[in-house]
Amino acid sequence: MKYFSCAFVFAVVFASCGNGKPGAVAAPAEVADNKTLAALFDTYYEERLQFFPLDATSNGDNRYNDKLYADFTDSYRAKLKTFWEKSLGELSKFNRDSLSANDRVSYDIFKHEMETNLEGLRFHDNYIPCQQFWGLPLTMGQLGSGDGNQPFKTVKDYDDWAARAKQYSVWTDSAIVYFRKGIAANIVLPKALVEKMIPQFDAMNVSDATKSLFYAPIGKMPASFSPADKERLTKAYTALINDELVPGYKKLGTFLREEYLPKARTTSGINAIPEGEAYYRYLISYWTTTNKTPDEIYNTGLAEVKRIREEMEKTKAAVNFKGDMNAFFAFLKTDPQFMPYKKPEEVLAAFRAIQLKIDPKLKDMFGRVPKTKFEIRQTEAFRAASASAEYNQGSADGSRPGIFYVPILDATRYNTTSGMESLFLHEAIPGHHYQISLQQENEGLPKFRRFLWYGAYGEGWALYCESLGKELGCYTDPYQYMGALGDEMHRAIRLVVDVGLHTGKMTREEAIKYFTDNEAISLEGATAEIERYMAIPGQALSYKIGALKIRELREKYKTQLGDAFPLSAFHDEFLKDGVMPMELIERKMDRWAEEVKSKK
Repeated sequence: MKYFSCAFVFAVVFASCGNGKPGAVAAPAEVADNKTLAALFDTYYEERLQFFPLDATSNGDNRYNDKLYADFTDSYRAKLKTFWEKSLGELSKFNRDSLSANDRVSYDIFKHEMETNLEGLRFHDNYIPCQQFWGLPLTMGQLGSGDGNQPFKTVKDYDDWAARAKQYSVWTDSAIVYFRKGIAANIVLPKALVEKMIPQFDAMNVSDATKSLFYAPIGKMPASFSPADKERLTKAYTALINDELVPGYKKLGTFLREEYLPKARTTSGINAIPEGEAYYRYLISYWTTTNKTPDEIYNTGLAEVKRIREEMEKTKAAVNFKGDMNAFFAFLKTDPQFMPYKKPEEVLAAFRAIQLKIDPKLKDMFGRVPKTKFEIRQTEAFRAASASAEYNQGSADGSRPGIFYVPILDATRYNTTSGMESLFLHEAIPGHHYQISLQQENEGLPKFRRFLWYGAYGEGWALYCESLGKELGCYTDPYQYMGALGDEMHRAIRLVVDVGLHTGKMTREEAIKYFTDNEAISLEGATAEIERYMAIPGQALSYKIGALKIRELREKYKTQLGDAFPLSAFHDEFLKDGVMPMELIERKMDRWAEEVKSKK
């Protein structure tokens, strides 16, 4: 899954353009891209990186690698408000209908972004600076371990990280202030989530600096470093760990345990906090980029769960399993034949074998492939217990590969029926790696679009890629197909339980039971999933809503074009201009289909 900054989650509000409905008026084909508009987009992108230096690092831009801000504070948000209002005002000076087709898309997305960001300031999500699933305390571990986005190749790289990490204790002090604001305003995390956070902080408290994960870059210093630099950096990192990082983690962890946990709420859904219902509707709009209501999504989820359940029953019958579905789930979870691995490397090798299997068939389904390199790695031990398999994007300049991370707590318990093939298609190839890499590599897009993210598009694409399994030579083993159905069921269940939790239809316990009743998932796994949705309301909706729309578009154009429907071209067209709200991508794809039809 793509990385997100944790400072606060922006929501999306759809609004029509000032010059009429986006896409309503076609500009002449010969209109060139507007250089003044391009300058506005470039200026915006450059200024935004200064506000969000961690995003710059993630994008492979190293100019701000020494910066770290508490970007959730009221004073910082006031600066952001001014920035976004200024940017929106500058955009309004352009007549959208006179722009080129590419510029009109950029105009619509940019306007959408500015209005989204400004609307997000209505809500006090900044009173919860982090939680157990996303947050700077976790991100710091990824960055400072030497295996994440923060580079450790030059002496300056090492000095940059030291300068950035020194600001962590200031961030934690600010976080405590805002957690306290949340207590006063009754905007607090559920108790179950706080209980998961405390061990994460405890794990970072070491008495010996050399045992800290933040010491790892010292052991990896390039041989080209001078003895003097090696000695200086070793001393600096030891002091950094002892004087800034460990005390910062300890202070925030102690606060959470002694002060925040007693004030945490016993409710599960975001509807329980002030303005919670409005905030949840807002997050639905953000993550799905649609105007769907909670009830619409809930009912879609129920229908999808029913459909997938019927397919699971067919698969169970195909392998001649005689028990009911719950017994089949238990069999899949516990039978030794599905846990053949002894070492983590064997699990990683199995994923590499999936990549080799699908590679020949990818050429028939994609005309454009990424230049960005790709790797499969085991998730770092410090975060593996609370992590899901995920994709971390590579850098646009090719200096950092895209990485598919696999958490392996115990290789002997890693289950092949967990949906290994579908997981790879989603998180790696052709899912997130293709989509994110092709977007970043497209230098024809303004930079703000090259590094943009919309969950319904990005996660929707990745889930759609799971449905390509049979076409790519996967799912020939009925148990792997059952795993794929389990993954699809997983996303369908999310529509039910996310809405259920955050509208008060379900308690945490009821949502966990709904999971275990409909999927081959352990109680611990279901609990972790439900607590993820409690921490980031609405995010889990984006997958299925986006995938359903992409499949709907594919079937629509296949019906319209018949034998002339070019699947490879459909995929290429969908990916080439990067993420955008689902309303905009449908308009773009409709225009593409008309062009294909005109050439028949």
